Amino acid sequence: MPIRSRAAVLCLAVVAPLACASLPALAKPDHVRDRAMLELAPEARLEQRCNAKAMGAVAREHKGFHPDELVAYAYGDPTVGDNEIDAPGAAVRSKGQWFHIAYHCRTTADGLEVEAFRYTLGDVIPRAEWDAHALVE
Repeated sequence: MPIRSRAAVLCLAVVAPLACASLPALAKPDHVRDRAMLELAPEARLEQRCNAKAMGAVAREHKGFHPDELVAYAYGDPTVGDNEIDAPGAAVRSKGQWFHIAYHCRTTADGLEVEAFRYTLGDVIPRAEWDAHALVE
């Protein structure tokens, strides 16, 4: 099963109470977040953790941004390795608009903590492109 499908299914089944890697999930006590994250397959855990890191970085570092969704595979499948994900074609939503974002993330072996992270926030994505890239309102 592709990472996006497995992650979506597992997110809905396991992490939904924690808002599927959204910022409120990270506000939960670490032991609650970690227990739910450990239920995910390693690749899904990696993607969820790194998506949350990207959303948190955008919220902190870009005034007026309030990310509430990130699609790592919007403009191409991410490359996943041992505890690393490279998502050059990702998209992040803030205030009803989607923006290009590219990130590289490396986590600890258990996938719970981010060890290295870098990203670049790009331009707004025109509404006409949303459907073709699995971006929802």
